[in-house]
Amino acid sequence: MNKKEKEDLFKKLVTENADKIKNICKYYSPDSASEDDLYQEILINIWNGMDRFRGDAQWSTWIYRVAVNTSLGFAGKSLKVQKLYAKRFPEEAYQNLPEEKEDKQWSENDFELLETELNQLSIIDKAIVTLSMENVKSKDIADIIGLTESNVRVKLHRIKQHLAHVLTSKS
Repeated sequence: MNKKEKEDLFKKLVTENADKIKNICKYYSPDSASEDDLYQEILINIWNGMDRFRGDAQWSTWIYRVAVNTSLGFAGKSLKVQKLYAKRFPEEAYQNLPEEKEDKQWSENDFELLETELNQLSIIDKAIVTLSMENVKSKDIADIIGLTESNVRVKLHRIKQHLAHVLTSKS
């Protein structure tokens, strides 16, 4: 593809996926300045990687993969200490978390417990949770993370069970 075609496709992809990318940035950034830096880093990585896109997945799935991988490695942080910021998740994202919390208002204590528990998850599990909160389908999460769809479903079920147990027993 020539430069003009690449630019046009890039603009289209960014326009179509901007909200998704921004939400991923919020999950992995402590504040709006870091969020903006991460967003720019993701856009750079999307641009640089477009020529290597093989078409094995949809563009949106590939963009999620770039966004998550960039977020996990942002600013040279060790992947083992990459932190999620639960208080920055959009309110509607909590619909995909423990069913026991759906009818209850989230208190400050709930957010602190959730953030503590989320940050004890493995890197893979953190990525699965953030993608699930974005309503990404299990099949697409599997493609993004590199696991089987059934493995993603099992992991997500176990994570939700654990979070539900923690949040109902400690709140």
